[in-house]
Amino acid sequence: MTARTGLKMEMTQRNMSIDETHEQRSLALALAGYRQRWQDEADTVADFADLFADAGNPFVRERLAGHFTGAAWLVSADGERVLLTHHRKLDRWLQLGGHADGDTDLRRVALKEAEEESGLGGLSVEPEIFDLDRHRIPEHKGVPAHWHYDVRYVVHAGSDEAFVVSDESHALAWRDIAALLQDATLDASLHRMARKWLLRRGSS
Repeated sequence: MTARTGLKMEMTQRNMSIDETHEQRSLALALAGYRQRWQDEADTVADFADLFADAGNPFVRERLAGHFTGAAWLVSADGERVLLTHHRKLDRWLQLGGHADGDTDLRRVALKEAEEESGLGGLSVEPEIFDLDRHRIPEHKGVPAHWHYDVRYVVHAGSDEAFVVSDESHALAWRDIAALLQDATLDASLHRMARKWLLRRGSS
């Protein structure tokens, strides 16, 4: 039975091998929970479950057929704004995030990337997956084009919003979340996350 077929059952019922880590079990449960909350994204969850079940290590960047990454929807303390990066390599405004590099706790990866790319302290990360996005990364400096399976979490900023731009970015900016929906230049997944966030906060 493939992971895609197995998703017709509760992922919480899947048999875990004895060498699977606590973090991997947590990810399986988190994917199942995400599928329940966003039933129209079942095909996307199935793609992520297929990668999760792969015999190779899907948490390392060397797996060029595709690998997991962790990302942060880093919101201000008032919940009105999100911190975006003008990504140096991709030359686009995106959420903060990066490679897992072997870490199977993608929630921890998201928090670490948010801290490193923003320079902010006092951040906190929510336990549930906020968004899933599979996207193609173009060839760059000899690294072939490949797929990122991006697992996104909500990260909350504290009172300090004075970010520091890292080498990963051309710039950082706090952006009004509602206004993102009016910016046609942004990635479609940013629009999707903005809609999810506004729906959660009771906005239309």
